[in-house]
Amino acid sequence: MKKRTLGKSGLLVSEVGLGCMGLSQSYPPFPDKQEAVTFLRRAVELGETFFDTSELYGIYRNEELVGEALEPVREQVVIATKFGWNIRDGKVLGLDSRPETIKRSVDGSLKRLKTEYIDLYYQHRVDPSVPIEEVAGTMRELVSQGKVRHWGLSEAGVNTIRRAHRECPVAALQSEYSMWYRRPETDVMPVLEELGIGFVPFSPLGKGFLTGTIDETILFSEQDVRRSIPRFQDRQNLKTNLKLARVIRRFAESRELSLAQVALAWLLSRKSWIVPIPGTKSEARLMENMSAAYVELNMEDLEELDAILGAYPVMGERYSTEMLELVDN
Repeated sequence: MKKRTLGKSGLLVSEVGLGCMGLSQSYPPFPDKQEAVTFLRRAVELGETFFDTSELYGIYRNEELVGEALEPVREQVVIATKFGWNIRDGKVLGLDSRPETIKRSVDGSLKRLKTEYIDLYYQHRVDPSVPIEEVAGTMRELVSQGKVRHWGLSEAGVNTIRRAHRECPVAALQSEYSMWYRRPETDVMPVLEELGIGFVPFSPLGKGFLTGTIDETILFSEQDVRRSIPRFQDRQNLKTNLKLARVIRRFAESRELSLAQVALAWLLSRKSWIVPIPGTKSEARLMENMSAAYVELNMEDLEELDAILGAYPVMGERYSTEMLELVDN
């Protein structure tokens, strides 16, 4: 598997990572733990080295299965997880990035992940009640203790990124970015390039939208996060957005590629320090996603895709109102 370095951090990862959240929440049905462990170990056999999880996903369960799966190959892989939540008795009560909470969180994650260190530790959402300088100072302490090797931010705005990076160098930003959400190009990406910070787009396939598996008849279960997202929930938005998917699919098929391969190859072409983390539970989809690292789009291809994206604007918000309130701008 081809690899990339996240910015100037020196952290080398596979060009296409694996988001593990869907194994435990947001995208049902979910495999049982042993099925998930087997799948993750197969991913390593196929060349995957970059695995993304969080204490939040399934409230600890996702970290537990990732830890069990990767323990035998720990030195071969890069594990990213996240902190920043007030979790009590299995319930999330809100954001909490106080230093004492972070220190409890990292110890819990280390235990669940069956490891002595975390390769990349993200603040999952910016906590407005805790100055980012305090968070960065805590990260510096954890790095000096050897518990964390690199740290990052998720869904953070430009001002927060700059302030955090001054206190303790940020290795990567993880935020949504794809053909159907391009705002990072105008705000955060220039700052990431300036500071030498890597970019790890989550939902690089638009929460399944850019896989060709969604149509106007789809019904999402109550456990499915897309049930609350206006881009999917509103039928007019969905109908409009599917026009974009169909055009890109035709583009892909004319080049004997899948829609997902084109969407991921497009992301990889944007900057050399971008590493998307599509999620999947299927070995076939995993191989399809990983193969995007070997797809080369020429200048004419990229110009045609940009013209398509300009002609078919995406309708609807990417998050529910509740989730949008957690995004740092």
